[in-house]
Amino acid sequence: MKEGIEGTDTFLSPGKGRGLKALKHFKVGDLVFACPAYAYVLTVNERGAHCELCFTRQEGLSKCGKCKQAYYCNVDCQKGDWPMHKLECSAMCAYGENWCPSETVRLVARIIVKQKLQKDRTQSERLLTLREFESHLDKLDNEKNEMNEADIAALHHFYSKYLDFPDKATLNELFAGVNNNGFTIEDEELSHLGSAVFPDVALMNHSCDPNVIVTYKGTTAEVRAVRDISPGDEIFNSYIDLLYPTEDRNERLIDSYFFECDCPECTSKSKDKAKMEIRKNLSTPPEPEEIREMVTYAKNVIEEFRRAKHYKTPNELLEICELSLEKMGALFADTNVYMLHMMYQSMGVCLYLQDWDGAMKYGEKIIKPYSVHYPLYSLNTASMYLKLGRLYLGLEKKSLGVKALKKALAIMEIAHGKDHHYIAEVRKEMEEQQ
Repeated sequence: MKEGIEGTDTFLSPGKGRGLKALKHFKVGDLVFACPAYAYVLTVNERGAHCELCFTRQEGLSKCGKCKQAYYCNVDCQKGDWPMHKLECSAMCAYGENWCPSETVRLVARIIVKQKLQKDRTQSERLLTLREFESHLDKLDNEKNEMNEADIAALHHFYSKYLDFPDKATLNELFAGVNNNGFTIEDEELSHLGSAVFPDVALMNHSCDPNVIVTYKGTTAEVRAVRDISPGDEIFNSYIDLLYPTEDRNERLIDSYFFECDCPECTSKSKDKAKMEIRKNLSTPPEPEEIREMVTYAKNVIEEFRRAKHYKTPNELLEICELSLEKMGALFADTNVYMLHMMYQSMGVCLYLQDWDGAMKYGEKIIKPYSVHYPLYSLNTASMYLKLGRLYLGLEKKSLGVKALKKALAIMEIAHGKDHHYIAEVRKEMEEQQ
């Protein structure tokens, strides 16, 4: 039986299909609702640092005695995860180093098991069931269809001895539905922890000017108001990174979700001028064609960098960033979002190389424009303040560090809620400086 979520209701949103609306007033920082993951998987890179069941981050986790790959807080967590872990445990032992299904494939395998074990509606599906996910199969291009085919082949290859497969049409529908409705679970610095499906959260429609934000407490998604919401208002989440200008955002939405946004921000394009800032000291203003060409160059570099991450060394990656910043910097101001994107990538590489001064230099250039380009309570801005604050503290710049952490906390208390363990951790870091 459908039980609903207190204070909200489903409705038909004009031009958007199903949506979620408020039945009562929510003020900034209020928890609108929480949704446990229907199914989830910890990313391979975080094994040993987080518990596979509850995603708790701690040292001294106990590993699975059989596969030696999965780690747990205690015996209770290990037992709790066994219905899902047994799916991979024997396979990981059998395949050894050749065990390499993608995260999406691992997640879909767990969904298939969950659907077999649990016939009734779950606490993750009070408003929307997983079987009601939009798959948009008819809109997939050749590349996406090929990716689906490859994922289905990998599922059969890695799980053939451990899983009863539905028919191919059902699998196609399932992979497309997960790709269109899946979520990435991230930590307080926006590092990737895993992938999950939260059916009720997926019901919310997108806006580039959202009134809620989604954060994670372990494997539960929490939806909090970042603006006052009145009874009757539709509840909007953002599906994408909001840093970029309107045209770019809509390209991303069309490519991933098959629609264009008509929110107030997309209609007014009020932030586009600041996001596309041109250098002030140019002798003559650039022609529109020059700007278009540089944007194309920037997008190509972003794509090149994404692919290069898999096969180039960190120093080679840093060189790509620095060369692109030099070229774009001839036309774009440092506050231009495409410059900021490459600075962010540069900062990440510097952190990996433990070049703390280099990372700090980029972080200091990024933080103020982030505060302008992103909404008021943005996780991107909070995570940048956090990274900078922790860098400052590591470099013995205590007052700057505490100041940055305070700014991170001001956002995090709204986005994560004041009782979140991330808040306690940051407060502890600050107290240790006194």
